[in-house]
Amino acid sequence: MSEIGWRDHIHTDSEILSGKPVVKGTRLSVEFILGLYANGWGEQQIIKNYPTLSKESLVAVFAFAAEYMKEEILFSLPAETA
Repeated sequence: MSEIGWRDHIHTDSEILSGKPVVKGTRLSVEFILGLYANGWGEQQIIKNYPTLSKESLVAVFAFAAEYMKEEILFSLPAETA
């Protein structure tokens, strides 16, 4: 399986959304797209509602997130309460 180069799809610009990472050519942030997935949206639904996105750009969002998660210091999550 070939790896998607997220740098071809994701960038930052201080003039767009205060420098948040966005999909190139859009004002759609990585954070926003991940939020759509977290709220149950699927790939086809996202592309239908945001036709400037492609399957490759959506995969790049996850590749970007995965790479940056490796570099972040993670904290323990609080235990779930029943």
